[in-house]
Amino acid sequence: MITKETIGTTPSGKEVDAYTLTNANGLRMRVMTLGGIVTHLEVPDRAGKLEDITLGLPTLEAYLAGHPYFGALVGRVAGRLTGGKFTVDGREYQLPLNDENNHLHGGVHALDKKVWNAEPMGENSLRLRYRSPDGEEGYPGNVDITVTYTLNDNNEWVLEYDAVTDKATPFSMTNHAYFNLAGENTGSIADHIVQIHADRYVPAAKDFTLLDRVEPVNTNDFRAPRRLGDALEGLAGKHGDNYLLSDETGVRPVARVEDPKSGRVLTVTSDAPVLQFYTSANMTGEDIGKSGQAYRPYSAFCLECQGYPVGVNDSPIGSIMLHPGERYRQRTVYAFSVKK
Repeated sequence: MITKETIGTTPSGKEVDAYTLTNANGLRMRVMTLGGIVTHLEVPDRAGKLEDITLGLPTLEAYLAGHPYFGALVGRVAGRLTGGKFTVDGREYQLPLNDENNHLHGGVHALDKKVWNAEPMGENSLRLRYRSPDGEEGYPGNVDITVTYTLNDNNEWVLEYDAVTDKATPFSMTNHAYFNLAGENTGSIADHIVQIHADRYVPAAKDFTLLDRVEPVNTNDFRAPRRLGDALEGLAGKHGDNYLLSDETGVRPVARVEDPKSGRVLTVTSDAPVLQFYTSANMTGEDIGKSGQAYRPYSAFCLECQGYPVGVNDSPIGSIMLHPGERYRQRTVYAFSVKK
């Protein structure tokens, strides 16, 4: 079932609602219309005990004050766009640089900070809509965006993205959920077992600017399951890497993460071409979570299924340009289970 609660307003006076989705097995997900943010996701362990496994903040005011994209929809371009520059039809566009030399996750006042229109669809789906106007954060074109969250009775969180534009524009979205399968207030994820189904990645510079070339995985190889704490030294800045997924079309396996202590398992499938794996290395302890826990480095992991962010500039790795008459569609599934 789906319930709705008004939780406050933005500084500009827009009302913010929170919707709670509950499936037949008791899993619960709470979603704010601000940024489409998933604030809570309660999933059972091997003993059937529900625990909130996604990082988040205690109040609307805390989210409005700023945060590292906890549970939010990000775009128009998810990830780091080098130099924030791209050219369309002979015109160069300069986007805001909000991450050193990079344009990150759509800019300063991007989709994660917008209030979306929400509409329940049946008993277990929530449809979120937003029109991103021409020129927003420097991007061309009016883009009509729909994102549907479904919490089905197979214990899957299904994300379906849909967008159309009236001008050519780069477009690639993701959700930036931070997962800790032991519980959002339990500290380090070092003992989580991670598997990523990718044999190639795009290396990055020290500031995480993507270098726009493809290399085989090496010290960052997760094709066989690995304890995350044992693998951190092999990741770029212990931060994570940008993995290129298989060239197969349609939804296919992306990743699997297991918490041995609780038995919770997260399996990810998607039709997106790229996975950004992030270890929350940049967390500083300044963000105090819902349970009063300071979120420090390696408090959670992110599995961001998206397009290749530098694909705005005719990269041979892949394009993320959306043109009038085309439709952007992407589907990602986070499936939860337990290992006895």
